[in-house]
Amino acid sequence: MDAFAGLKVSGLRAFVAVVEDGGFAKAARRAGMATSSLTRQVDTLEEELGVQLFNRSTRAVTLTEAGESYYHQVVRILGDLDEANRSISESEGAPRGLLRVSLPVAFARLHVAPALPRFMALCPDIEIDVTLTDSVFNLVEDRIDLAIRIGRLESSSLVARKLAPHRRLLCASPAYLITRGTPEAPTELARHNCLTFAYSQGRQSWRFAGAHGEKTVPVKGSLRSNNSEVLREAALGDTGIVLLPSWLIGADVKAGRLQSLLPEWEASPGDAGGAISAVYLPNRRGTRKVRAFIDFLAGHIGAPPYWERIA
Repeated sequence: MDAFAGLKVSGLRAFVAVVEDGGFAKAARRAGMATSSLTRQVDTLEEELGVQLFNRSTRAVTLTEAGESYYHQVVRILGDLDEANRSISESEGAPRGLLRVSLPVAFARLHVAPALPRFMALCPDIEIDVTLTDSVFNLVEDRIDLAIRIGRLESSSLVARKLAPHRRLLCASPAYLITRGTPEAPTELARHNCLTFAYSQGRQSWRFAGAHGEKTVPVKGSLRSNNSEVLREAALGDTGIVLLPSWLIGADVKAGRLQSLLPEWEASPGDAGGAISAVYLPNRRGTRKVRAFIDFLAGHIGAPPYWERIA
């Protein structure tokens, strides 16, 4: 028999609980069991492995180097096991269960949150846990079933489904253009107040591609921010020219609050291939709740996406 065949899932879960709760007593309270029982499970696990997983003192419990490595592997294994159990239970009937979703803040506020009540009415047996963040979560470690990512995707083991293209528009308010004039070529942006996204502290430039090739134009202005909605509000307030995603300002263009500029030039051509994508772990591929949510979002956004139709 394999030397590790005796390792029990309960011991692995106890180990993970101690790591994530920061101690035996807290993990035991959350699990509704005696501290001595949970401690015994971890002790048994260490004995069967022949490795010390924790450094224990009266003040703190910390992972050993071996424990740190083992933790990440166990989290992945337990995640796979839980997903296998969920997949079997969800293989028939309506999608159900807890769905953990990570969404970019502005995109979620504009395009996902308004549609959530309709999805919940269509799939009443799905419970949704939504996290809004512009940070890139690790889907395994943060126990995320599905995330929406915007832009070019880095190579990874994640499965991705494209929901919409990611296109940027150059825009300004009509009042700003009356005061400062309308640029007819990318080079004319040098004399305008360009509101920029704070990618770095260095000099900012915007890139364009047209019939006569590509141009990179240095730009500067009175406002720089790491939040696209701040830039949008400033543009609506007649402050300057912005280069923002169509999903953010498409409605403003349709309503006439912003005017699209240089339509014969493609903005940010280096981002070709970037998209708005739903990403998930390979072991979530067959999960009905994940599939249901992605299919719903794809239908809600449409092809072409509704913000492109109004832009």
